[in-house]
Amino acid sequence: MQIVSIVIQSWLLVWMSYMGVSKIVGQKHQVELFQTIQLPQWFRVVTGIVQLIGCAGLVIGYWYPRMAAWAGVWIGITMVLACLSHFRVKEPAVKSLPAFITLMLAVAVLILFVDEMPNPMT
Repeated sequence: MQIVSIVIQSWLLVWMSYMGVSKIVGQKHQVELFQTIQLPQWFRVVTGIVQLIGCAGLVIGYWYPRMAAWAGVWIGITMVLACLSHFRVKEPAVKSLPAFITLMLAVAVLILFVDEMPNPMT
């Protein structure tokens, strides 16, 4: 199971790093995406930074699994908001597919490491 968790965590890390950096540097497809979903360009940079913070949590999570679980929560919330941004402007559902797949990977990371999170009821 440890190999599966490392593979999923690593895939999510690589994907989110790419997406975060592409937003920050202003790749053409990211600029156009934020125009399409009617969000300001400064928010594109903020979103990229938020994604890279999630990546930092995933990296730390290799040594401290609790952090990987929290990174899964952080990225998951980010991707829920990304899906909602697409739906808000009535884009076809297929346009939000990358965000939805990323959400599923974040949920998988959370499920794999949820036992590491503190129980608030104890």
